[in-house]
Amino acid sequence: MAGTRRIRRVEIARFPQVHGGFNGRRRLVAATGRTQVINVFQPSLGERELAAVRAVFESCWIGKGSRVAAFEAAFAAHIGAAPEQVMSTNSCTEATFLAMQLLGIGPGDEVVLPTVSFVGTANAIAAHGARPVFCDVDPRTLNPGVEHVAAALTPATKAVLVLHYGGYPGQVAQIAELCRSRGIKLIEDAANAQASTVDGQACGTFGDIGVWSFDHGKIAVAVDGGMLFARNAELVEHGRKLAYFGLEQTSGYDQSMRAHTRWWDFEVSSFSRRSVLNDVLAAIGHVQLDRLAEFVARRREIVDAYDKALEAVPGVLVPPALPPGHDSSCYLYWVQLDPNLRDGVARRLHERGIYTTFRYPQLHKVRAYGAGDLSLPGAGHAGAATLCLPLHQALTDDEVDFVSTSLIEVLPG
Repeated sequence: MAGTRRIRRVEIARFPQVHGGFNGRRRLVAATGRTQVINVFQPSLGERELAAVRAVFESCWIGKGSRVAAFEAAFAAHIGAAPEQVMSTNSCTEATFLAMQLLGIGPGDEVVLPTVSFVGTANAIAAHGARPVFCDVDPRTLNPGVEHVAAALTPATKAVLVLHYGGYPGQVAQIAELCRSRGIKLIEDAANAQASTVDGQACGTFGDIGVWSFDHGKIAVAVDGGMLFARNAELVEHGRKLAYFGLEQTSGYDQSMRAHTRWWDFEVSSFSRRSVLNDVLAAIGHVQLDRLAEFVARRREIVDAYDKALEAVPGVLVPPALPPGHDSSCYLYWVQLDPNLRDGVARRLHERGIYTTFRYPQLHKVRAYGAGDLSLPGAGHAGAATLCLPLHQALTDDEVDFVSTSLIEVLPG
C-alpha cells in the first residue's frame, strides 16, 4: 500500500460512541488502546470548506443563490452534462420523489427496483400511488443483472430504478438498452456512485433521470443535498418549478430588475413544495466536489489494502473484480462470510471499536410495501452473508490494518 497519507480535516465527533459511556470507553482502551469507534462512514472537512461558508455569511445571502448555481454547473461538468440538464435539491430522496413526478408515475403503474435498495426509493414509488416491484440481485455484487430486471417486467411497468451498489456500476448499460427497447423509463439511484463510470460515461447518465446524494455519509458531502440529471432538459426546467412551490416566477428580486409592474405578484402552475438547496450547503458541496478525485484515490488505496489482506483468508469473500471499463467510487467495501457467523463477527468487531453494518436490508420483506412472499435467493444470500467494513478517506493505514487484522482474528478458528 502507498505511504501513509492523512487528509487534513476538522475533527468531528465520531459516532456511534462506544456503548456504556465512560466505562465502555475504558473497556475499549483496555482491549485495544483506542478511545473511539472506527466509523463505516466519515466526512473529511477542513479549512477550504470553512472559508467557503465564511464567504457565504459575509455575502449576507444564505438562501438559494449564486453558490447553488455554481455547484450545479460544476456537477454538470463533472458528469459530462449540460448545465440545463442538472438541478439541485435538498436531498437525494427529494430528487427521487421529484423524478416520479417528472415521469408521471402514479396509480396503476409499476416500478421495478432491486430489493437491496435504499428505503427512500421505494417510498417515492409508493407515495405516488405506484407499486414497487422488487427484483433479485447478484449475490456477490448486490447489483441487479439485466436478467433480474427483465424477469420482473410486466405490461404495467412504467419505469425501472437501479442502485449502483457500493459504487459498482453493474450492468447499467445493458439495463438501459433493455428499457429503451421496451419503452420503459430508467431512473438511476447514483447516491453510491459520485465518481463511478462505464467506459468514461458517468453513472446516473445512462437512463432518463439520475439522482445523487451529498448527505453527511457520502464521499463528497454538502451536509445534506441532492442532484438530479435529466436527459430531457425540459424535465429539469419543469423540476425547478416543482421544487419551489410550483411558482412560475423564480425570483422576485430578479423580476424587479426587469419589470415596471408589481414584481411581488406570482402565478402557481402546480401545487408543489419547497425542495431547494441553499448557498451555505452548496458552498460546502462545491469545495467537496473539487476534492472528490482526491477522496476516491485514497479510498481506492484502502480497497487495495483490504483486498491484499483478506482475499486469501479462508471463509472470507472480498468484492468481485470490476469488469473492464468500469470504475467505482469505492463507496462501500463488503466482505461475505458464512451467514451463521456474520452477526457474531460484527459484534466482536464492535467490541474492538470497529463499526460495521449491512446496507441495504431487503425491501421486499418490509410489510408496508405489500410485496408478499417473494423468493429472491440472490438477495437472500447477500443479506445474510454480507458485512460492510469501514471505508472512508480519513482512515489511516494503521486503522485499515487494524480492521483487517481484527476481522481475521475474530473469525472462528
